[in-house]
Amino acid sequence: MTTRQLVSLVTGVLIIAVLIPICLSVWLAHRQAEDTFVAALDRYSERVLIRAERVVGQGKTALNQLNEFQDVPCSHEHLLQMRRVAYSLRYVQEVMYVDDQKPVCSSLEQVSNAARFPPPARVTVDGYSAWLTQQNDLGFKRFMLVLGKGHYMVVIDPASLIDVIPFGSWPIEAALVGEDSGVVFASSNPLNQDVWSQLHGEHLTQLQHKGSMYVVKDVPELRYAVVAWASLVPLKESWHQQLLFWLPFGALISIVAAAFIMRVLRRLQSPRYRLLDAINARELVVHYQPIVALDTGKITGAEALVRWPQPDGSMLSPNIFIPLAEQTGLTTRLTRLVIEKVFEDMGEWLRHYPDQHISINLSPADLFCGELPSLLSRLLNQWQIKPQQIALELTERGFADPKISAPAVASLRHSGHPVYIDDFGTGYSSLSYLQDLDVDTLKIDKSFVDALEYKNVTPHIIEMAKSLKMAMVAEGIETEGQLEWLRRHGVQYGQGWLYSKAMPKVEFIMWAENNLDPE
Repeated sequence: MTTRQLVSLVTGVLIIAVLIPICLSVWLAHRQAEDTFVAALDRYSERVLIRAERVVGQGKTALNQLNEFQDVPCSHEHLLQMRRVAYSLRYVQEVMYVDDQKPVCSSLEQVSNAARFPPPARVTVDGYSAWLTQQNDLGFKRFMLVLGKGHYMVVIDPASLIDVIPFGSWPIEAALVGEDSGVVFASSNPLNQDVWSQLHGEHLTQLQHKGSMYVVKDVPELRYAVVAWASLVPLKESWHQQLLFWLPFGALISIVAAAFIMRVLRRLQSPRYRLLDAINARELVVHYQPIVALDTGKITGAEALVRWPQPDGSMLSPNIFIPLAEQTGLTTRLTRLVIEKVFEDMGEWLRHYPDQHISINLSPADLFCGELPSLLSRLLNQWQIKPQQIALELTERGFADPKISAPAVASLRHSGHPVYIDDFGTGYSSLSYLQDLDVDTLKIDKSFVDALEYKNVTPHIIEMAKSLKMAMVAEGIETEGQLEWLRRHGVQYGQGWLYSKAMPKVEFIMWAENNLDPE
């Protein structure tokens, strides 16, 4: 993955990192408010269930007491006993004595004319029968819960099953629904039948419907369900309150995440990482500036000059990224790429023209890189090129301490590579160290060529190179006057726009083919 792709990825992550905590805080606020709301409904439903169990338990207690009575059925004492039970147990509305499920007498009537009860809708595991019926001696035209055992039945008002006060600050409604019949036999407010159909049909435990939340609790023993519901308006108010807590927390996380990712992004966008990415992606290209013999104009080789293409089509100057590479420790990687590209570009051409050479610039760090000799040896063997065809140029800084640099230079020359001093005269004022250097060629910097008439030191440099039997290459030749002066003073080789600027591989080869023999 390239740095550019990484930057795009990190930018996307930055956006997500900022949005996710905010969105998560909103979600958490809503979730917590909803959980609190549903929990309140669940607690209310549980309390309704407890109340229902208490009421039904009272009905069972009444039946157990009545079945212990041994006197004459429907006698004065018997009626009095049934009335005592109905009066003492608050949830029991009526007690009936039955024979074969036909009421004979009750706590309200000495003689009952009520019709026979049908078979029970449910028989509990502990032997109690249950009916949900509108049949009673009380004259009520609504469903009543009837429990029976032996010769007795007790009538319970279902409204007592849901007579529970909510603990919360908002009203909660409840309803009891027969699971088999779907009949709502007790309700604090009317229950929407469509809601019950969806809850029962899809076996849901909770449901939001038209601005209300519904929860369901089953009572398997008696085959009915408790449905509790409340308006969602309090949920929205609670959500807003939770949001006041969670939103600042999410915003804080977003700020921290954004700061961290921005730091990573700035690092990825740093010049060093851009250059490293360009090197790893092999985006850098090599152009070639011809080097010619000044007396004949015949090409003798070229200097390899690296270029960095930019997205807008321009080329970044080496004067910008070469110092960057040196400052950030990327020079050896950059040099390795340039060497590999030189052989890829010019290997075939150099093999066909063994008298031609390509000179490659090295930095002081490259001089002490242990991989350089083996890399050059491998590529020379691969392309079947003579070592003399690959010249190595070093700036004066590379020779700052001849005692350290001399062995490395000697090793390169021993391998057959010509060694040049590049940009001579621009780095050190003293020229006396020339005699201590084991080099082949001295390159005269363009700044001296531009002002031959004004810099009296140039003739001295030339004379010193001659006395040390060093060849000379003048850089930056742009006029015929400069060429004539250099020829007259014995400079053998030159390069510059008078001949050609640095060119891509294909253009250079075409130019070279036309200048191998100018005559």
